[in-house]
Amino acid sequence: MSMAFNVYERVQMEHIQWYPGHIAKAEKKLKEQINIVDVVIEVIDARIPESSSYPDIEKLLKDKPRLILMNKSDLADFVKTQQWQKAIKEKTGCFIIPTSANDNKDLSKILNKIIELGQPKIISLVKKGLLPRPVRVMVVGMPNVGKSSIINKLIKKAKAKTGAKAGVTREQQWVRINPKVDLLDTPGIIPLKQENQIKAYKLAFVDSIGENSYDVEAVASVFIKTVDEFYPELLKNYYKLDSEELSIENIALKRNWILQGSKADTKRCAQNILNDFRSGRIGKLTLDKNE
Repeated sequence: MSMAFNVYERVQMEHIQWYPGHIAKAEKKLKEQINIVDVVIEVIDARIPESSSYPDIEKLLKDKPRLILMNKSDLADFVKTQQWQKAIKEKTGCFIIPTSANDNKDLSKILNKIIELGQPKIISLVKKGLLPRPVRVMVVGMPNVGKSSIINKLIKKAKAKTGAKAGVTREQQWVRINPKVDLLDTPGIIPLKQENQIKAYKLAFVDSIGENSYDVEAVASVFIKTVDEFYPELLKNYYKLDSEELSIENIALKRNWILQGSKADTKRCAQNILNDFRSGRIGKLTLDKNE
């Protein structure tokens, strides 16, 4: 599943300096959380399924069973989501469910898979003479892939917190979302020093990296070239560019976003281009190449 393709060889990219604060503390907390659960739900962004996944997650999770949710699939290319679902399953051996935080139709499917993945742990407890208990699950993923939205989807407002568990860190709060499933109510954020600039830019596309870490015009410029590589003519048609070259400046002029002196307001335009993508107005796009 290579991500090295021509557009990045043709674009002079500004380096994104992204290093989440308190990374050591965050990693320690995440490992503590993983130690107290039976099953882990990894959330990735269906629009960039490879770029939003953590490459060393197997080391992080050790032997914990994992369910992968391709969130925001309602904003992604349906055909490419199916292709990625198959590719990720072949690579990881994990069960994959494309989902959206806005749709609860797949809720029972997700819960049933959590219970199935957690059963070996519950059976082992019973064999040791302990009473069976609900499967304990947590949600992990990169920033802004929709972890909290998935938690809210699973919890549904009617459910109540069950408080601390015996033998479990007291600060951890649990929610019984099913007679057989307890959910840790805080997401596990996977911190990552982003050394792969292609992934960094794609994470910026989907607003997974704070805007203080990058130049919005540089990111929008790479975004334009990326989309044009995957979906030729899509942006030219969307922004009604005829003979004009596809660029932030020309889009700004077409939208009549003009600064004093008849200069194109490229910063405003760049932000609007990214917002158009993030909201799905441009279309259902997937911007990782499955090779």
